[in-house]
Amino acid sequence: MDDRYVCLLCGYTYDPKRGDAKGGIEPGTPGDKLPPDWRCPSCATSQDNFAKRDD
Repeated sequence: MDDRYVCLLCGYTYDPKRGDAKGGIEPGTPGDKLPPDWRCPSCATSQDNFAKRDD
């Protein structure tokens, strides 16, 4: 559940502990449970351009 995902285009990191308040994503929402239409809050790209962080 603590897996973080990074946007490969702009570097934004989705952290499930924080969620995405602007995008309506509650804290505690795992990256693999994001709604299909969720987009990067920084550059608006789709989830296809996100990768799991290794750190």
